Amino acid sequence: MAKILIVDDEPRIRELIHEHLQYAGYICEEAGDGSAALAQLSGGGFDLVILDLMMPFMDGMTCLREMRARHINTPVIILTARGEEYDKLAGLESGADDYVVKPFSPRELVARVRAVLNRTMPRPTEAADTMTFGELTIDTASHTVRVSGEEVALTPKEFDLLVFLASNKGIALSREKILQKVWNYDYFGEDRTVDTHVKMLRGHLGKCRSYIATVWGIGYKFDPDAAR
Repeated sequence: MAKILIVDDEPRIRELIHEHLQYAGYICEEAGDGSAALAQLSGGGFDLVILDLMMPFMDGMTCLREMRARHINTPVIILTARGEEYDKLAGLESGADDYVVKPFSPRELVARVRAVLNRTMPRPTEAADTMTFGELTIDTASHTVRVSGEEVALTPKEFDLLVFLASNKGIALSREKILQKVWNYDYFGEDRTVDTHVKMLRGHLGKCRSYIATVWGIGYKFDPDAAR
């Protein structure tokens, strides 16, 4: 059963989310600010974080960036009153997996939680499924990536992006297609989300960074053969 950390400085919001997620079958814990959330996350064991942005002591964006800096790769759904496009992009580019604007529908939030967990949690009955390209190995069952035998730490979204690209080896994929399939968002004319994640992913892949080729005027292509 998935365990979720609810981070919000408003007790009534935490209680509302807790109640609906518990009813849906999830185990929940709560934190009132980013510092408390980091302390709880350091012990591990969480499958998802629901994170408010505007909080005292440590705001949600700082908490998210600190999580990723510490290689805490737990999936994150941002829940906030900030609904501007800039705020959404900043959250996604910082490593969030989804973005929900207040006021929100608890039922929709539960559906989004379920969707993120379905994408990121390994299934117990799922057999090991690996893709190997030269010195790069992707294990979709255990959600691990290795370069020359060494495990590479990726965020859940970076992993999803790599799997999508690798599953479409040799195919030029537009930013629109990538955004729709990996983020489940409609394309709104902004390239930075995809480009930023590709840049970070290439950095993690080291000597295999050239496997992800830029297709000018279109987007990207996973082409390990051309990189050799």
